Amino acid sequence: MKIGVLGSGLMGKEAARDLVLSDGVEKVGLADIDLDRAKAVCDQLNSDKLTAYQVDASDEQDLANYMRQFDVIINALFYSFNEIVAKTAIEVGVNSVDLGGHIGHVTDKVLTMYEEAEASGVTLIPDLGVAPGMINILSGYGAGKLDNIESIKLFVGGIPVRPEPPFEYNHVFSMEGVFDHYTDPALIIRDGKKQEISSLSEVEEVHFEKFGPLEAFHTSGGTSTLSHSYPNLKTLEYKTIRYKGHAEKFKLLVDLNLTRADYEVDVNGEKVNPRQVLLKVLDPIVDLKDKDDAVLLRVVVTGEKHGAPKTYEYEMTTYKDRKTNVTAMARATANTISVVAQMIANGTIQKPGVYPPEQIVPGEAYINEMKKRDVVIKESENVEKVSVNT
Repeated sequence: MKIGVLGSGLMGKEAARDLVLSDGVEKVGLADIDLDRAKAVCDQLNSDKLTAYQVDASDEQDLANYMRQFDVIINALFYSFNEIVAKTAIEVGVNSVDLGGHIGHVTDKVLTMYEEAEASGVTLIPDLGVAPGMINILSGYGAGKLDNIESIKLFVGGIPVRPEPPFEYNHVFSMEGVFDHYTDPALIIRDGKKQEISSLSEVEEVHFEKFGPLEAFHTSGGTSTLSHSYPNLKTLEYKTIRYKGHAEKFKLLVDLNLTRADYEVDVNGEKVNPRQVLLKVLDPIVDLKDKDDAVLLRVVVTGEKHGAPKTYEYEMTTYKDRKTNVTAMARATANTISVVAQMIANGTIQKPGVYPPEQIVPGEAYINEMKKRDVVIKESENVEKVSVNT
């Protein structure tokens, strides 16, 4: 198998790390617009399988020349490149996967390329991170075991192992992205109807082993393509997990207009966007630095099997790898996209076209592969008790 990675940032680096450690992978490319940066990562990973390339992903010809050397491309670039990479993959006849991007409906645009991808004989799978990504695969796995599916409830959070005030939170991606998820409305399905609900709302208590009091609340983007794949659901909701009190603190910032991108105030005759100021103030305070993080995840799929109510639940707690200094979020995200890329390359996934993860990634095989990488997903099932009047 020959697999090329686009982007030598954190996720690209960690996907490449997994690829070079995988037995079936013979050749790995790591491409960046900055060749020195790609070479530095290759030097760190120190594998004969790995080669650095200089590629300008905004140049379709440059991109095509790189991509056609591989069986599958892992796109670990910023989401704004997802569309051009998908188009180029179809043109050169190479399979491709990406980390997703629901801002600006980027994933929706990739999904519209189904017919072209099918005609070209390639498989494209967007949204292969944790949320979206892992939660989609597990939702699809649980749904596939039911005769009728009624509800999908998703809980995910990247949190510090040892929380510190004021927010008991440290970011592993950009705070700007966190602001977007906290301020944009969340899409849910309730009583069978799609609707939008305010983020940071409907806070509930959640429990995970080895962790103190936690809460979960609505945030945007998490339900991704699930409302399209399962349009007849009675309930669909995604909530972000944080330490208790986090939502209330952040809601105050939102209510004070400090997180709005479209808001300015006059300060001594100059227009100032409070959001940009807050980002600059918060960034050093909530930077993870060398602290340990954890990713908590729970997917609850409920419906009917053989005429009786049935629930499948998937749960994961993943920690930072202290040996490699790789964050829990990077481990869960990069391993997910690497595993699925290898499934396409080795023929486990063969259907040409464009598919969201829940429609095409085999859940059992995925869980087994993640376990090999010490990312353990536990499945539990139960038949809900129905009271019978005698």
